[in-house]
Amino acid sequence: MAILAVNAGSSSLKFSLHPLQHGGKVQPSVLNGCIEGLEPGGTPSMDWSFAGQRHQEVINTPAGESSFQRALARLRALLAELEGAPTIHAVAHRVVHGGQAFKHSVLVDATVLAQLESLNSMAPLHQPHNVAGIRSFQQAFPSLPQVACFDTAFHTSLPEVASAFALPQSLTEQGVRRYGFHGLSYHYIMDTLLEQSPRAKGRVLMAHLGNGASLCAAVNGRSAATTMGFSALDGLMMGTRSGTIDAGVLLYLMEQGWDHDRIQKLLYKQSGLLGVSGISADMRRLRADGSDAAQRAIDQFTYRVVREAGALIASIGGLDVLAFSGGIGEHDTVLRAQVCQRLGWLGVQIDESRNAQATRDAICAIHAPGSSIEVWVIPTDEGRVAAREAAGLLGQSDDELEDAAALEAVA
Repeated sequence: MAILAVNAGSSSLKFSLHPLQHGGKVQPSVLNGCIEGLEPGGTPSMDWSFAGQRHQEVINTPAGESSFQRALARLRALLAELEGAPTIHAVAHRVVHGGQAFKHSVLVDATVLAQLESLNSMAPLHQPHNVAGIRSFQQAFPSLPQVACFDTAFHTSLPEVASAFALPQSLTEQGVRRYGFHGLSYHYIMDTLLEQSPRAKGRVLMAHLGNGASLCAAVNGRSAATTMGFSALDGLMMGTRSGTIDAGVLLYLMEQGWDHDRIQKLLYKQSGLLGVSGISADMRRLRADGSDAAQRAIDQFTYRVVREAGALIASIGGLDVLAFSGGIGEHDTVLRAQVCQRLGWLGVQIDESRNAQATRDAICAIHAPGSSIEVWVIPTDEGRVAAREAAGLLGQSDDELEDAAALEAVA
């Protein structure tokens, strides 16, 4: 038996298959892959790994057929073809926003889907595609339970002083508050740190740095402060998102005739590394470019990480452990070194050799022997957390689920 964990985006679908041991314990994935090119007019292609072998293929989509539906059909066929692959128990979906209603993972039904769709405007880059993905999987795997796992759930422990905006209480009661995101990633990082170090029970700062970027401060394993807020726009500068911006700028743009759609496009798709550099949203490309514009964007990104780190560290009264994750956090040795150097006043010291050797595939401690703060690189695994959530939610009805999996295998 296994859980299929998926993350549906606007033009891509990431998936991983996690076996279940007896008792429902979720294992590392045996199948990992990504289908890209799912945007209208795109050419879908699938890149996947199984049993140590990597495969790539183009998915032919007949005229008039949905590329997403075609991709799901190919994924279902692949799961049936793989010799030795475990039978799927349920599908676990990463959903960015749970709003006020969803503080834990939930089995999806029509009512849940309607509630999730009502949150689309709070995460327009992600939520509509997450919901559409669930609907498509319901059709492609009709006998399997579909479970929604929320990025906001990890941050339900935020104290009111950290979650509330300085707005009238009537707006707070309507749900205008700080929610926080990247929760599945932070859940995985926190669990991993607790396994690796007793100091992780203290004051921890986690940096999920990628195309989407945020920081989370945790105490005793629970979220205490985070940079993202009501939407996934707040906080750090990101690949194409602005991060924190003076609301007066938006009022000014409105006075200049900018409408909602134009402002939304600016903030979500034309800002961040791409907007500042005018070159790319990809940190790797900016590092290789070498131009003043590229360096300006890198410097601004690094500065914002350090500035927000200082604020979050102050909010929890100090620091015991610092962890880097996400595409940039796991791969960019220069950024890690610069952030740690600028936090040196806290007693942070890294071992240059360990930092240079840290890779995405391994959990690495990169702090120097004399460092007052432990520093870790933790390759995140949101799919495994989603699979754990689904297994935990559905574990009380194993017989029923095994029957559903058996029906799906026959189908």
